[in-house]
Amino acid sequence: SIMVGMRNNNDDNELELSRFAEYLLVKQLAPERNAKFYVQWVRRFLQRSPVDGALGLQDRLQVYIDDLRKQGTEDWQVSQAERAIRLFFHNFQKETEWSRPFSPSVFQPNEGIVSKDAALQKLRECLRLRHYSYRTEQTYVDWLSRYFDYLFQTGSPCEVTQQTVRDFLAHLAVVRHVGASTQNQAFSALLFFSGEVLGLELGDLREGVRAKQGKRLPLVLSIQETRDLLASMTGTARLMAELIYGGGLRVMECCRLRVKDIDFDGGLVFVRAGKGDKDRSTLLPERLKPQLRDHLMSIKELHVQDRAAAVGPVWLPDALATKYPNAGLEWAWQWVFPSAQLSTDPRAGAIRRHHISDVPIQNAVRAAVQKANIAKPASVHTLRHAFATHLLLKGVDIRQIQDYLGHVNVETTMIYTHVVKDLRTAPKSPLDEL
Repeated sequence: SIMVGMRNNNDDNELELSRFAEYLLVKQLAPERNAKFYVQWVRRFLQRSPVDGALGLQDRLQVYIDDLRKQGTEDWQVSQAERAIRLFFHNFQKETEWSRPFSPSVFQPNEGIVSKDAALQKLRECLRLRHYSYRTEQTYVDWLSRYFDYLFQTGSPCEVTQQTVRDFLAHLAVVRHVGASTQNQAFSALLFFSGEVLGLELGDLREGVRAKQGKRLPLVLSIQETRDLLASMTGTARLMAELIYGGGLRVMECCRLRVKDIDFDGGLVFVRAGKGDKDRSTLLPERLKPQLRDHLMSIKELHVQDRAAAVGPVWLPDALATKYPNAGLEWAWQWVFPSAQLSTDPRAGAIRRHHISDVPIQNAVRAAVQKANIAKPASVHTLRHAFATHLLLKGVDIRQIQDYLGHVNVETTMIYTHVVKDLRTAPKSPLDEL
């Protein structure tokens, strides 16, 4: 009779898991290729973690996760397993005990209220596990912090629900008067936190609450205005501005350039891990080569001084520092535009020389716009727009410009064609030709 009972229980579990797989696909909670792995994680959890009256679901999950780590399971697999189990019990089976999906330390005792500090820390860990950039981490953490502050001010419970998210976004739009892109950025942060960290779904909010963004034409400087702007700048700021304009770089792409990314012989600048974590190459202006060589020679002297002072190695992406322990000390990996001061790595805690901040170049361009008497609200990014439109004026193929800019779709690059017509010489009326 015991064996029959076990067999019936297994049959019930398999039926439930089959329904769970269908639920994942219908609700689009997991890609079709990954749904089977979600089911496997839940099956292993049910088999290895039988119901124990002395242990709650949260404690059972913690034991299961600890066992996976002891077995050497990859971090991304552990994260996938945890998400699958949370979806099964909280979303699929609607287990009330899983309304508090964090470990007990994340909640205030006996209240089920999310602890702000613990939630922010968990969000950071999840973003780093998925290799999000540090800037994205800062942005998402900031929005979640603002969300909790809003809940505190309104006296609402500190929990993520459809209604509180909707109220917060309405507060941003109606009271704070933020733009559509800012509102959507806040929603993306909360959507990531609820789905990837809490294992919850915001239902129809995923698409329905996003703000509608109108189409805007980029601000572009004429060739003469660009010449006047650059002539009003000096020093490293001018070199960076000319490099941004000459290659169509984003400001942080310029700040993060390394020595190895400059190809003088090929006349190319290589952008590594740009927007969307994509690499690309763009133009290195001939007129900048002498200045850039001189700049690198002065930077190399600073590098030699840092080595003599035993300053920590330069930051390396992913696990390159582990794979190549001495790479961070090599000249090729150093920043083209290093900071003048040493700083503490916010993630590793090591003291090292990081790349320059974008603030000095932003301020320098703003001052140059005023000095050149340009009556346009131009910024550093305007130089990137000018790069694209000026190439179009010269007849460069738009597909080539798309590659230089790193746009995924040519439709994004096509927006510059609407600006070019305003910069070209206006056609004469046929009456003037009579």
